[in-house]
Amino acid sequence: MIVPNRDRREVPPAEGRPQPDWYSLSLDEVERELGTGPSGLPAEEAAGRLERYGKNVLREEARETRLQVFLRQFKSVLIVILIVAAGVSFFVGAYLDAVAILIIVVLNAILGFSQEWQAGEAIEALKKMLVQRAVVIRGGGQQEIDASEIVPGDLVVLEMGERVPADLFIVEATSLEVDEASLTGESSPVDKAPGSLPSPTSLAERSNMAFAGTTVVNGRGRGVVVATGMQTEFGMIAGLSQRVGDETTPLSRQMDRLGRDLGLIAIGIAVVAVAVGLLQQRELLEMFLIGVSLAVAVIPEGLPAVVTLTLALGIKSMMRRNCLIRHLPASETLGAVSVICTDKTGTLTRNEMAVVRVKTPECEVTVTGAGYAPEGEFLVAGNPIDPLAKPGLARFLRTVLLCNHATVSLTEGGWRILGTPTEGALVVAAAKAGLSREDAPEAVREFSFNSTRKRMTIIYREEEGDVAYVKGAPEVLLARSSRLLRGDSVVVLTDDLRDEILAEIAEYASGGLRVLGAAYRPLPEGLLLTEETVEEDLIFLGFAGILDPPRPEAAEAIRLCRSAGIDVIMITGDNPLTAYAIAQNLGLSSEGALTGADLEALGDDELASRLRTTKVLSRVTAEHKLRVIDILARERAVIAMTGDGVNDAPALKKASIGIAMGIKGTDVARESSDMVLVDDNFASIVAGVEEGRREYDNIARFTRYLLSSNIGELVAIVGGLLLGLPLILIPIQILWINLITDGVTAIALGLEPAEQDVMQRRPRDPGESILTKNAYLVVLILGAWLGLLTIYVFSGLYEVDLDRARTMAFTGLIIFELYNVLNFRSFRFPLHRIGFFSNPTLLLAILGSLALQALVVYVPILQTVLGTAPLTLGDWGLLALLGLPVLLAGEVYKILLLRAGRGVEGSGPGDVRVPD
Repeated sequence: MIVPNRDRREVPPAEGRPQPDWYSLSLDEVERELGTGPSGLPAEEAAGRLERYGKNVLREEARETRLQVFLRQFKSVLIVILIVAAGVSFFVGAYLDAVAILIIVVLNAILGFSQEWQAGEAIEALKKMLVQRAVVIRGGGQQEIDASEIVPGDLVVLEMGERVPADLFIVEATSLEVDEASLTGESSPVDKAPGSLPSPTSLAERSNMAFAGTTVVNGRGRGVVVATGMQTEFGMIAGLSQRVGDETTPLSRQMDRLGRDLGLIAIGIAVVAVAVGLLQQRELLEMFLIGVSLAVAVIPEGLPAVVTLTLALGIKSMMRRNCLIRHLPASETLGAVSVICTDKTGTLTRNEMAVVRVKTPECEVTVTGAGYAPEGEFLVAGNPIDPLAKPGLARFLRTVLLCNHATVSLTEGGWRILGTPTEGALVVAAAKAGLSREDAPEAVREFSFNSTRKRMTIIYREEEGDVAYVKGAPEVLLARSSRLLRGDSVVVLTDDLRDEILAEIAEYASGGLRVLGAAYRPLPEGLLLTEETVEEDLIFLGFAGILDPPRPEAAEAIRLCRSAGIDVIMITGDNPLTAYAIAQNLGLSSEGALTGADLEALGDDELASRLRTTKVLSRVTAEHKLRVIDILARERAVIAMTGDGVNDAPALKKASIGIAMGIKGTDVARESSDMVLVDDNFASIVAGVEEGRREYDNIARFTRYLLSSNIGELVAIVGGLLLGLPLILIPIQILWINLITDGVTAIALGLEPAEQDVMQRRPRDPGESILTKNAYLVVLILGAWLGLLTIYVFSGLYEVDLDRARTMAFTGLIIFELYNVLNFRSFRFPLHRIGFFSNPTLLLAILGSLALQALVVYVPILQTVLGTAPLTLGDWGLLALLGLPVLLAGEVYKILLLRAGRGVEGSGPGDVRVPD
């Protein structure tokens, strides 16, 4: 049974209670705390603990039901206003109007629901079990069980290639190395060995612990389970991410603000108009009809559906660019991003270690090739060489190949390694030279690598006798070497040569390379094979510089971010030297690097100031990332956070838009994100930003177009009222314009291609309204023009034939708006600059709208529903001529502004800027 300790909590703890510093205890103390030993737990005790403490699984946030996702589509202020408008229409007997409004509301909700649910299904398809099976020792016997049944006190067997199923205190280790990148962000595997460590020791440096969700990449070992499920380091970070609330998007806030403004305007205008009409002694029922008409005219009923459909189409476009959007507004939010906080390992880099340089006493070579594919060249001063023609280089490559347990193989997903990334890189380098272990001699003894020895030796039985091949930290090998190989000759390693080599090693390390040395020794016959006797009097061969290379697209992506006014901040758990070197290679300008300890020492204001110039943060924790995002948010930044590990999950959820990796990302990271990069490629983010900016441009275009149309309707109705005219447009006609004519053309406007300078603008201000002051002015002028033209058409005919006059006004307003939609295709460029036919969908929408209006005018049943009368061909021609100046005026205005060196200020999402 578990033995309680009054100084610490019972194991495992009640949720929320602090855990002891397991890493600071001795093995005896750990076993005493857990009531276990070398034989593991008895089966009965394990079953009791499983019932008492629960399964070894993470508590997931319950996925929203279909009903919850559907109901969330009604949260928009605009949607609420439309529902109220439908209720008012129903109250005054305008049943057809009420039904039309409700249909568009429901269709909008169905569209939004279908997109979000499909994205959720795609995420579910990406999810894989973190750990399925595990080997434990219970009652002295080894058995394989479901990892969810592991309990504290279990003794777990670890083998190369397996995932660690729970947090373990290491009991035994043989060359045990664990990849903890998903938890700590550290790109290099961590050596694991038994023993106790001083408290406090950072998570990344707890070499006597193995953590759930990490991967054994070399060696084997055993460990006692000290935490399961939500009590693991993995689980606690997952819990932290679940406590972080979702952020509303800039577009959602802007549309809600617009909805509130329009709602107040609609109520105000309707009340004033009804009061004026009553003073004119009009009938109360007529004024109710006018009031409803005004309310319908003010509210762009089609706007929510058009926004939803545009975002949905944008999601399809983003998916083609390897960006899977989980929530509709997130696609547009990406276009507003002003800061990208990106992980390094696997995001900016390939997460595939590679030998890039080798230095031997006879030469220095550069090794080309990417990833684990055994393809590349060896260059000296830029010229290819045969590496096997250089005796010292050939001996170095053979040594690192034989003193190695990693293997490289070609799979369906490409070249993969089994073993540590560092050893894999050495095997690949040897393979590039044509070497393999197929004809390797017999291995007779091994002295394993650990963090204390910092070296590894394998003895092979060669034809000339036993030979020890050694690799490890080059300074350690130099200290044990008395000679070095230069060409074909073995020469004495003098103190001057040793100092010279140490300086070269320091130069490699300062460049962010991981440096690994190699040596060998022919062993005399009869030598006692121990570590101390074998690993002395070595012949030093040289050293290799190993790098997790940057993705080839990352540097260009960062350059594009800079031209778009987007800051890029690298946030990684890796060491600062390596992180800074990678940043320099990628062209990411930074004044040095800040570590997690630096962040803790700086106040918020100091850190905010440093973040303006220092773009590399290393050795950071999940809490550090959250703090950085909070500070950036206070600076009014729109923040994108990328990551693949569980340590990234809280920040992914807290950021304006969280971007998880689809291939190498953990389930927790993907569930906490707004977007998933299907190809794990940082460059895809830039493509997503461009698409997001195009979406916002188009949303701004059709929002302003729809509002100008609504203002035209408003001016026509209010102007007619003030002039004592009959009601110019009845509610059903206004709904037809707003939902059908304007809706179709607005959707087509949402497909407008991105302007050429879309990635040379600064990000827009997230607090800025979608309608700036100048945009309001343009919308008001154009809307007023449309309304006055409509009054002019109606006033000349209503005394003769009210139905025909109303039909002329109804059809005329539609024609005027179809001219007007062309004004909104670009905020700065006239049609001849963007190409009249560059958006053929819009031209088809215009023709389709005219065809539908012809049906309304001439089909009897539609005449009855919409209150229309037939028009002559001359009537259509007159309306076409009256509307043409609306387009011509917009074109002249843009041409004049371009000649003055300006665009339509306030109509674009950000200032145009010259790329750096």
